[in-house]
Amino acid sequence: MTTYDEYGMPVGAYAEPETLAHQAWRVARAFALYRVKPELDKKWSTIKRRDWSLRRLLGAVRVLILVWWAAVYLGERSAIRNAVDACRWGKWEQWETGAIPHRLVFVADPQLIDPHTYPGRPWPLNDLTIRYVDQYLRRTYSRIQEVLYPDTVFFLGDLFDGGREWSTHTHKNPDKQWQQYGDDFWMNEYRRFGRIFFGHWGDGGFEARPGQPGRKLISSLPGNHDLGFARGVDTSVRDRFNAYFGDGNRIDIVGNHTFVSIDSVSLSAKGLANPQAVENLWKPTTDFLDNAKKQKRRLVQRELRTQRGLHAYPGFEHNVVERDELAKATIPHSGDDVTDFPTVLLSHVPLFRLPGTPCGPMREKYPPTPVGKGEEPLEDDHRNAITVSGGYQYQNVLHREITVEVADKVGDIRYAFSGDDHDYCEVLHHAYTSGGGGIKEITVKSLSWAMGVRHPGMVMVSMWNPVDNLGKPLSGDASKTLQSHLCLMPDQLGIFIRYAGFFGLTLLVLGIRAALIARGVIKPQQAAEIPLLPTNSSSAENEKAGLNSHDAAQNLSDATHSSNSSTSSNHASLQVRNMQSRTRSVSPIGGYGLPAGSAPPTFTYSYPQAQSADQEKRRETQARDWENVSTKKSVGKKKGMALFWAEFGKSLGTVAVCVLGWYFWLIWRW
Repeated sequence: MTTYDEYGMPVGAYAEPETLAHQAWRVARAFALYRVKPELDKKWSTIKRRDWSLRRLLGAVRVLILVWWAAVYLGERSAIRNAVDACRWGKWEQWETGAIPHRLVFVADPQLIDPHTYPGRPWPLNDLTIRYVDQYLRRTYSRIQEVLYPDTVFFLGDLFDGGREWSTHTHKNPDKQWQQYGDDFWMNEYRRFGRIFFGHWGDGGFEARPGQPGRKLISSLPGNHDLGFARGVDTSVRDRFNAYFGDGNRIDIVGNHTFVSIDSVSLSAKGLANPQAVENLWKPTTDFLDNAKKQKRRLVQRELRTQRGLHAYPGFEHNVVERDELAKATIPHSGDDVTDFPTVLLSHVPLFRLPGTPCGPMREKYPPTPVGKGEEPLEDDHRNAITVSGGYQYQNVLHREITVEVADKVGDIRYAFSGDDHDYCEVLHHAYTSGGGGIKEITVKSLSWAMGVRHPGMVMVSMWNPVDNLGKPLSGDASKTLQSHLCLMPDQLGIFIRYAGFFGLTLLVLGIRAALIARGVIKPQQAAEIPLLPTNSSSAENEKAGLNSHDAAQNLSDATHSSNSSTSSNHASLQVRNMQSRTRSVSPIGGYGLPAGSAPPTFTYSYPQAQSADQEKRRETQARDWENVSTKKSVGKKKGMALFWAEFGKSLGTVAVCVLGWYFWLIWRW
């Protein structure tokens, strides 16, 4: 029974037309089935009929493609994979059996490059540099998350390269070439940073490892390329950075260690000749340092209460608070007499040291000055040290007075980690207040290969500090609760240089091959020439059968007669009637011109005669000949330099297509 809708129309009588997307899909599917697939089948049948001899398989072009595939795979996949795998925690951690350490990674100076980084570079080269540096950061960081799976990641500043240059609503860059870049450009850079680092934070998962409270990523520490340095810091630029990344001055309890982060680029304004003129720059960090010891203790009390399963705060007393006293009211804290956790200081700018203080053997760009066998390393090695100097919007180390103030106000500093220098440096400071034995400072390498170091890297930290309910170390020794390891990443510039070397070798080999072909020393791999008419194939088969030209002609004539006399012959064998025989005449009364009394002729139909085996074979041969007929004009053979360039271009194009396809597939898939 027909049903009708509310408009009186039969239900199902009308349907929505196909969408453009569905129509496009049907057209594409038909094109693939009826155009692409037959061509691929034809190519595959040709490939299967080829001569896959050892000489053909080991041709110069194929060997070069295989070598390139291996080189590209090593450079784009194995290099990063092997570098990260070599840094697995179990290969260098040295804790007692049963320890469950907290694992942390320091990332310094990713410094996303932008138009400000290389202002003189032309458009294509600058864009390619940005894309490849971003790709390197993304792939290394993603691999770190998948394989190492750190519990905490700290960034040590200089997240951007030109963050200080982009104007805000209240601050315009005095340099005219950068005034066109404002908040919108900075927001695009922030999204770009997020796609690389925030977006791949969970590539290894989000769940906490056994024995750990959870995973944490902290990127609030600013660098001089993010805000500027000292007098170059603008408060609106700093406020914008803090709004999206968090306050640069903060304290975090991580792995039973207290991490104190300070905005050292703003604090450095206190070391100027007239610091009172820029008090708004350094005062927030100074106020934070004044309260650092008290805040450290409160956070330790809260952490220990949480570990015991209690609420972080004791709770408010049920007392009436007068209106005038509300401004002085504070959140209550535990009064437990706890032991401070080992303190770790984080600063983008390294602490002050005397000029020539060596950085150690793991400094890549400027290794220690060689000494004689059995001699101690130099105590004053300017070549291996961080230069104590400064310039436009940067300073290599903090002022001495500022370093002393930081060490005194934070107190009990055992370790310090910094960035800014882009290379590794390890120094033991004895001149400042510390938790005992001096402050061990490690300046972390940049993770970007565009920052002047061939081998970028990061510093991995493993912390194990079991404590009692009041924070006292169960091991009895708070000086051995942290282990660090320098993890080096691949030399991307070296990989590109290797590609350039392979490219030169490819040109040389293909040039030699083309020259030998042009001289006739070796023959190129070419398909057999097919004539316009199927005479060669028939002649070859007839000669193979031992027939002369007269016999071959006779066979061809027999085959033609046979095909014409058969009712099942091909349409090509039908003969055309003479138009003279098709004239019409009016039918006479007595019939169609037949004598009176004569009967019309009778026609007898019979089945076609069976063909002999020889006739069938000749017909098959003729059909194959006609299938191979080509209507393309034959091109004369090239000689000399024309043949050289033709072979060179063809072979180089084959190698380029195969290698670039493999290369782009690798970088697209990961």
